[in-house]
Amino acid sequence: MTRVGMVILNWNRPADTIECLASIQTLSLKKCMLSVIVVDNASTDDSVSKIQSYKSQVKIIKNKENLGFAGGNNVGIKYALKLGMDYVMVLNNDTLLASNIVDQFLASANRNPDFGILSPKIYFKAGNEFHKDRYKTSELGKVIWYAGGAIDWDNVYAGNIGVDEVDRGQFAEVREVDFATGTCMFIRASALRKIGGFDEKYFMYFEDVDLSLRMKNSGWRVLFDPEAVLWHKVAQSSGIGSDLNDYFITRNRLVFGMRYASRRTKIALMRESIRHFLRGRDGQRKGVRDFYMQRLGKGSWL
Repeated sequence: MTRVGMVILNWNRPADTIECLASIQTLSLKKCMLSVIVVDNASTDDSVSKIQSYKSQVKIIKNKENLGFAGGNNVGIKYALKLGMDYVMVLNNDTLLASNIVDQFLASANRNPDFGILSPKIYFKAGNEFHKDRYKTSELGKVIWYAGGAIDWDNVYAGNIGVDEVDRGQFAEVREVDFATGTCMFIRASALRKIGGFDEKYFMYFEDVDLSLRMKNSGWRVLFDPEAVLWHKVAQSSGIGSDLNDYFITRNRLVFGMRYASRRTKIALMRESIRHFLRGRDGQRKGVRDFYMQRLGKGSWL
């Protein structure tokens, strides 16, 4: 029987994690043994006791410090690989799953033996849309947040295809994408054993794009499967537009760009970094400083 290890990272949001675990209880799971691993990233609240009281059979790993998205998930990934899983599914705790998502991933995996990562179609959870007044009531829950990932190599931005569009069947084909979002990644365990998990130098942001690039560079495909579906509450942990966002996105764009972008784009990134350092917001200035000082991982933020 195929074994799937599902890794869910929690940091001070036990209600989200419990709601996610409740949706996992609805999964159909045909010919699949699922092991759920919750990694608590050194929460400062009563997350662990609340999650334990909800589902005692779920494996809970308690980190002694906040290792970020990359390091926290790596703890769960390593545990899943140690258990001998065939696939590892990295899942944000602020998501709700369609009942057939794992079955769909497994079917797609069987059809695509060269895949490294599969990503689902992700909708905004109704009420969490960026533009709440734009949609009819009947369209809520069908507004797309992710239908594949695309990299703008000229500017080193990673963006979601289809974001804010109502799903009318325009993204109905399995296709290769530039990157899979870390919100949900269904990853072949043998590929993880070959190339490793997330690069912890990123801490958070761009670690999913980097992993996708390393998969591709090692000969594995990164695919979007529109028949695998979930709903996402979007940016529950860090807050869009916050100083934290500014810091990690600014710094990690430089890390990622200097690894993978063209020489011309690297020069443009360096010029932009000077502007950010001289006239940018506080988080941007700190991000630039820490990149050049190579304060990576959690950097000077935490």
